[in-house]
Amino acid sequence: MIPGLIDCAAHAPGVDAELFVVEGLSAAEAVIAVRNPSFQAVMPIQGKPLNALRASPGRLQSNSWFASLTDALGAAAGCALPLGELRYGRVLLLLDPDADGIHIGALLQMFFYRCMRALFERGQIEIVHAPWGEVRSASGAPFLAYHEHEFQQLCRRESKIAGTRVERIRHRGLGSITPSLLERTCINPRTRTSRVLTIGDAEAAIAVFGGERSPREWANRA
Repeated sequence: MIPGLIDCAAHAPGVDAELFVVEGLSAAEAVIAVRNPSFQAVMPIQGKPLNALRASPGRLQSNSWFASLTDALGAAAGCALPLGELRYGRVLLLLDPDADGIHIGALLQMFFYRCMRALFERGQIEIVHAPWGEVRSASGAPFLAYHEHEFQQLCRRESKIAGTRVERIRHRGLGSITPSLLERTCINPRTRTSRVLTIGDAEAAIAVFGGERSPREWANRA
């Protein structure tokens, strides 16, 4: 049994299973409530992950959460070793739509960049964009915003409609999103908003949040 992992029924090479990485137990509970347990697994993070680019190989390999993540994926243990036969076809980073979520996403990308870079090369890591907020009015269905600027724009636009009462809802985490909306925008593969992450995305995260080496130096080292 892998600590922290809420597994799915089917996971093996060739099975199109997914592993959601989320922030904390409350987020995990929200996702578990609406996931498809046949092919969608969930693994919560407790606190912020270690910065893999600043850690020594020994410290990185002894990190219990990264060890559990590596075991869950079925990858070869250790830093920068070849991947084994993966138990999931995709790793989905589903993080809260706030500054902490952005930072945690960057730290996770640094780990994969150092230890499992082939996941980027194979297109097996995705970022799922949870809605930042909703703007509801009498003019129709709720409008979703995925960042603060978009949220404010929607609020101003709907407020200008004559006779419209506007309800502004900010989502402070996955647990504050209604189950139906969470399932539609984040979980269901047919309707969720997600993007495949590339080596370039990881290197951009490294450039912003930092490591002891530049992205170019890490690329040359590999």
